[in-house]
Amino acid sequence: MAGKIKITTTKSRIGRSQHQRKILDGLGLKRRSQSVVREDTPAIRGMVKKLEFMLQVEEV
Repeated sequence: MAGKIKITTTKSRIGRSQHQRKILDGLGLKRRSQSVVREDTPAIRGMVKKLEFMLQVEEV
């Protein structure tokens, strides 16, 4: 059973590559310091892993 995770951006998307911006859009993150709650699935974890340097993840 998948739990939930809270994902928060810690850095701006300005100056990031188009690929990184699309990942942020896929996660539903548009602004710095914005948070979203998502299901903890392998697809979401993979997206988070690509941008782990600019995201903060917490178990909910």
